[in-house]
Amino acid sequence: MENLPDRITIDPQQCGGRPCVRGMRIRVSDVLDLLANGLNPEQIVDELPDLEPADIQACLRFASRRVDHPVTVA
Repeated sequence: MENLPDRITIDPQQCGGRPCVRGMRIRVSDVLDLLANGLNPEQIVDELPDLEPADIQACLRFASRRVDHPVTVA
């Protein structure tokens, strides 16, 4: 798989600085919402033809890395 920076971009001037796929206005959260609603990767690519299957994997990996951090309890 390619590095995440090749697939997931963050630009303060685009989509309010939210993570997007390859500089397009397709947010990572859009892809994750479609997956959460039961669409499979093939259906998502059909729905958003600018996406590639590797983009969907990158969204999942990005989300996984975002939530994988230690929580310090005071």
